[in-house]
Amino acid sequence: MLVDMSSKVYSGTMPALYALVLGCFVVQVSAVRYAQYILTPSSRTILPASVYNVNGTVENAAGLLNTGGNATFTGPSAVTYDFGKNVAGLVSFDYNTTANARNEYIGISFTESSLWINSDGCDATADAGIDEALWFSVNGSGHRQASKEHQRGGFRYLNVYHNTSGMVTLSNLSIHFTAVPQKAEGDLQAYTGYFHTNDEQLNRIWYAGAYTNDLCTIDPTAGDALIFLGQVNSSSVVTTPLPWYFNYTISNGTSVLVDGAKRDRLVWPGDMAIAVPSIFVSTSDLITVRNSLDSLLRLQSSSTGALPYAGVPFGQRVPVFSFTYHLYALIGIYDYYLYSGDQTYLTENWKRFKSGLNYSISFIDSLGMANVTSSADWLRFGMGGHNIEANAILYHTLNLGIKLGSVLNDSTVAAWSKYAAGIKNATKSLWDPKANLYRDNDTMPLTTIHPQDGNAWAIISNLTASSKQNRDISTALAARWGPYGAPAPEAGATVSPFISGFELQAHYLAGQPQNAIKLMKRMWGDFMLDDPRMTNSTFIEGYSTNGDLHYAPYKNDPRISHAHGWATGPTSLLTFHAAGLQVTGAAGSTWKIAPQLGGLQSAEAGFQTSLGHFEVDVTAVEDGGLSLTFQTPANTTGSVVFAHGAGGGGGQVTVSKLGEGTPLVKKRSLALNGEGKTEIHDLPGGSYEASLVFN
Repeated sequence: MLVDMSSKVYSGTMPALYALVLGCFVVQVSAVRYAQYILTPSSRTILPASVYNVNGTVENAAGLLNTGGNATFTGPSAVTYDFGKNVAGLVSFDYNTTANARNEYIGISFTESSLWINSDGCDATADAGIDEALWFSVNGSGHRQASKEHQRGGFRYLNVYHNTSGMVTLSNLSIHFTAVPQKAEGDLQAYTGYFHTNDEQLNRIWYAGAYTNDLCTIDPTAGDALIFLGQVNSSSVVTTPLPWYFNYTISNGTSVLVDGAKRDRLVWPGDMAIAVPSIFVSTSDLITVRNSLDSLLRLQSSSTGALPYAGVPFGQRVPVFSFTYHLYALIGIYDYYLYSGDQTYLTENWKRFKSGLNYSISFIDSLGMANVTSSADWLRFGMGGHNIEANAILYHTLNLGIKLGSVLNDSTVAAWSKYAAGIKNATKSLWDPKANLYRDNDTMPLTTIHPQDGNAWAIISNLTASSKQNRDISTALAARWGPYGAPAPEAGATVSPFISGFELQAHYLAGQPQNAIKLMKRMWGDFMLDDPRMTNSTFIEGYSTNGDLHYAPYKNDPRISHAHGWATGPTSLLTFHAAGLQVTGAAGSTWKIAPQLGGLQSAEAGFQTSLGHFEVDVTAVEDGGLSLTFQTPANTTGSVVFAHGAGGGGGQVTVSKLGEGTPLVKKRSLALNGEGKTEIHDLPGGSYEASLVFN
């Protein structure tokens, strides 16, 4: 099909300010630390980085790598250009043909992975076929640009086709970068957070996660097309290639966070559970988070309190309830309040939160656990019944709700503690002491599956009974890793970067940071970044345990998203746990410094909240000790936590005001048996140096 896009141009507006809005303060910085790692482009005009492949007769194909350069296509011919990283936006070019040229066309197609470079079209946005190329009439001379609905949300490779017998000269081939639409041209790289360690691969992982979330931040009027929602799927009879459009308004505001850059381009609360903490530590783009939450809250059932599986239009057209994603939406409210300190927003939505959590409680039966009746989750198999993942997330959300009730002095939520205690007691029946893991369910055949999601969440939610049990789970999960990462047996032969993000968190919380570091490097570094089929810049949605780019829930492999926010867990976890910089109260009103280097020699991190700047710099010293400096804002309080690791023979913790020398705290560390911790509490905000030194 030939499509003349010549009359369509992008006319979106880009706001010039990115600052104080409704309690979400983003600090502009003139010099961004470690800016050399930032993958977000400095300009919205992007040129290809190299020529990947040439077919047919193309003179000076490399000319289009430079502004003002040109390339001439004669007869049927094509060039694949490589941007060197995943990008997003609107393609445009200038053209010139002979004066008597007729019926000349240039086609453009896109793909995230070199695996799906195709002479017929793009990689896919639906679970059937491939997407069509864009075709432009190019008789005479002029300029062509894709329409706004035909921007491409994620691609590394751009194919330029000439399919007629004449000759066309192209120049000024470029992409107008459309991600992070709320940012002005000069602010695209204005990160408010940073991270650095002695391991270069981990530095790349942190910034690739941040960039993945940037690509998943889109113009709300360019959401997924309604045509594909429930209408085109794996069993549909289709003629390929398929048309594709990004033309549905999915939220208010100037930006919204979606699951994937290429697709689905919808708000999914499960994806936000991973993406939002990573956004907080890198760009602090909390206005986008709020817009996304609002789009979910508008779909909440007024009769039951149920929140949608996904935002509009999916949540309107496909009436699916997901027990877990409903809870993720509630967790999103907590996270937004924690990072922003926006108590007004919390107050305005507190009734919605309570209604939603009480709806979840209604599923708890006489056994003390929620009996889940919906199968919808992250595309894992077998959700339902007394599921360990669902009950662990419910237990976690109940405890978050209790914290929020305390913030708002709401004593009517006291019963939530009883339900939480009941879940913690009842889920003991799902523990398998032989495997040192929880079983998925108490219904055959799921009793034989030890899920990744439920076991990770058992540690995160503190559903477990002891630190030893946490370590046992961490060890058992690590023993299952394959060469390409951590398996999720609840989804067949699948590796899920989404659930593996929770597994990383579980290893840190279990006091086994070495497991988290090893998994990050194996899975996110060696494979998801450095495998030649990947984008070298963003993180994939899912793949097979044997390393195939096949995601079991999909029948159409080109559909897999290579820029998916739910795969960005390492970005927040390296900041929160490796460097140990955490906020524990609204906007960092209370904080914790608790580094776990896990074999690294150093780590430093910083971020901004509405209260000010937070940063830490940690260095390993002899025999497992640590030396660190940190800074937190005035009018805040916090604690320093040293995990003793394998040190022995006694040790000492000191904390001093930076530059003053005389310790404020000098404490002999206790229980130096590889399990203990020394904690210093009630430190006022300021600049400090601290150390743990073993004798």
